[in-house]
Amino acid sequence: MGLMDIRAGKWYAKGLFFACVGCGWCCAGPQEGYIWLTRKELQRAADYLKIPSEVFREKYVRRVGFRLSLIEHPRTKDCIFLTDFGGGRRGCAIYPVRPLQCRTWPFWNENLRTPQAWEATGQKCPGINQGTFWSLEQIESQRTAKPDADGCPE
Repeated sequence: MGLMDIRAGKWYAKGLFFACVGCGWCCAGPQEGYIWLTRKELQRAADYLKIPSEVFREKYVRRVGFRLSLIEHPRTKDCIFLTDFGGGRRGCAIYPVRPLQCRTWPFWNENLRTPQAWEATGQKCPGINQGTFWSLEQIESQRTAKPDADGCPE
């Protein structure tokens, strides 16, 4: 599919603005969800925390069907790795090795479905429509990213 084909059907063809402000909303409840990760991503996170992958899996991962998901805080439904840094800033305790799902926020299909969906996401995420300009090509690269054999974006 060429660039013109992609542009033809995308309401965000002229690009969007987004810059993370470190609020942690994207990692927070109150709804329960899934934070998918591959076995390679699990291994990288375990290595980052300097613990065996079996211990990481036992403490921080649940199986959902045939897939793996990070667990959430039982009361808040926040990602187990969402950390309060103080001063209204929150972030990921495993940020350098966070799963692909986390790295591609907010360029998820559900947020890009319509301009209204993007704006609704912006009601909770203060980084939407702020800061860095993302071209159509950059957005599509994030939206369609798949882990390669190593669990990294292609």
